Amino acid sequence: MSTPAGTIRYWAAARAAAGTAEEPYTAWTLAEALDVARQRHTARPEFARVLLRCSFLVDGTPVGTRDHKTIQLAEGGTVEVLPPFAGG
Repeated sequence: MSTPAGTIRYWAAARAAAGTAEEPYTAWTLAEALDVARQRHTARPEFARVLLRCSFLVDGTPVGTRDHKTIQLAEGGTVEVLPPFAGG
């Protein structure tokens, strides 16, 4: 069984910190996907700081306070990275 691949989409401050609107993931869990993304963006130190403040949707479902190691990713899935928005 191959490792699931999908897309990470960055919004607002997360997009600015990553320097891209989206990029692929190849990972079993949300924690793995975010670890790879942090490594990919080591030249952009603000990226890791922004991720600490973000909330996440995986295939449209809010992650909330669940441990990212327990969030399984699907083949063709989408991870939305949502920083805090003003007024909400």
